[in-house]
Amino acid sequence: MTIDENLLVLLLALLLDRIVGDPQWLWSQLPHPVAIFGEAISFADRKLNNASLKAARRRMNGVGAILALLLLAVVAGIVFNRFFAFFGPIGIVLETGLVAIFLAQKSLADHVLAVAAALRDEGIAGGRAAVSRIVGRDPETLDEPAVCRAAIESLAENFSDGVVAPALWYAVFGLPGLLAYKMLNTADSMIGHKSEKYIDFGWASARLDDLANWPAARLSILLIAAGAWLRRGTSACREAIRVAMRDGGLHRSPNSGRPEAAMAGALNVQLAGPRIYGGVVVAEPMINNAGRDVATSRDIEDGISVFHASCMVLAGLTFGLFLCFL
Repeated sequence: MTIDENLLVLLLALLLDRIVGDPQWLWSQLPHPVAIFGEAISFADRKLNNASLKAARRRMNGVGAILALLLLAVVAGIVFNRFFAFFGPIGIVLETGLVAIFLAQKSLADHVLAVAAALRDEGIAGGRAAVSRIVGRDPETLDEPAVCRAAIESLAENFSDGVVAPALWYAVFGLPGLLAYKMLNTADSMIGHKSEKYIDFGWASARLDDLANWPAARLSILLIAAGAWLRRGTSACREAIRVAMRDGGLHRSPNSGRPEAAMAGALNVQLAGPRIYGGVVVAEPMINNAGRDVATSRDIEDGISVFHASCMVLAGLTFGLFLCFL
């Protein structure tokens, strides 16, 4: 496909995902593509990440595994692209549906909004249960403001790597780029952490994922700021950019802190700070330390509003670029 066709498909996919999201009836009948990626990653893990191997060998195996998986994803993208090309305009519709599967606008908003609804309807127990579905920290250690912060952080971080990054990789490299990015991002979530089992085998996946998400994390700052301007005014827009520039590097991730800091500034709340994963306290500095120290379910809802507006700006930007390349 040409760049203008990619942009047209991306625009349609953004709209489709915003309206339909991830239909559970479909994935109850068929395996989700990300689940297929996960099976391939798990197979490589079982075969190549043997605890009896030396650390250097496990690291080399991890490098080889992720490169092979990325090659597999690129080849799959090329095959799908050429297959869809046989069908002309119908192929554009088919590719739109495939691209929409790898975007996370509606599903992300639904999961985060469920946290606010659970807090309101079921109290702290419901909020903890709902937030445990989208974050990895120990839910029983969270009070209500911490549950709200966790939901907002997940919203901002996943806006970058669940919406902006796949859109960017597809716009530039088409289906091969999109599938390679999703394979890499899935690998990072499965094996890219610093546990004893994966610190060596997952090293390459984690480093490559950091590199792949670098542009989208910075673009997300501008999109969140634009969404804040549309929903909350000029001051919120300015604060989103100011806090992102000042505090975006405080996060342990080179990328996640950028959209989180932008959202913290847009909502005038503190985010991040110390938290507990697997019974271990992870000490991190507070993002937007001058913001409100008590987040509420209303902040989650305001964050969703900014998120929707940011997604709308992304779609508008895609449409503008499409017109430029016509």
